[in-house]
Amino acid sequence: MAIAAHNVTLTLGSDKSPVEILRGVDLEVPAGASVALLGPSGSGKSSLMAVLAGLERANGGSIRVAGLDFTTMDEDELARARRGRIGIVLQAFHLLPTMTALENVAVPLELAGIADPFGRAAAELEAVGLGHRLTHYPAQLSGGEQQRVAIARAMASSPAIIFADEPTGNLDTATGHAIIDLIFARRAALGATLLIITHDPELAQHCDRIVVMHDGIIEERAA
Repeated sequence: MAIAAHNVTLTLGSDKSPVEILRGVDLEVPAGASVALLGPSGSGKSSLMAVLAGLERANGGSIRVAGLDFTTMDEDELARARRGRIGIVLQAFHLLPTMTALENVAVPLELAGIADPFGRAAAELEAVGLGHRLTHYPAQLSGGEQQRVAIARAMASSPAIIFADEPTGNLDTATGHAIIDLIFARRAALGATLLIITHDPELAQHCDRIVVMHDGIIEERAA
């Protein structure tokens, strides 16, 4: 299993006013599979992704991702575990405004100690259709182009697992469809596992499985 989560709980807030976000989530995703996570706002989808991606620590349960036990790791260990194994695409692009498209993709590779970071970044930007925009800054790019840079950044290290949280949320319909096609094409080229969070049933139909969350638990699994 690329992802194996069992009885995962997450509680936020104070001891006097705790808020249960995840209430015993079980989820297994085989290597190479694509899974859509559907559910209304506040159902816990983004929190579950954050826990599975090692961005948030669960309060309880067991989590194994890419063969590693995330349950026992501290924040520094989780950060190291993500490098080269996990790619993340978010609704907000989170590009550094003072860096070019090439630098936004290459610098994380360089910090991770990956060989030829600028060459790999240029190749990945070419793969997402931005080979002609390498020296442009985020403010000089459209929303769709900025998300393409974010996708290139997430995939340039050839991760085994890709998490995508509402990747088309800030885009118009036509651009969003193009971005979805791109994510699935790049994921197929890498042979990566994909977990994608969405409100869009049409987008979810691209995936091998659909999982539905309500009130911090998984209520439905569909083929």
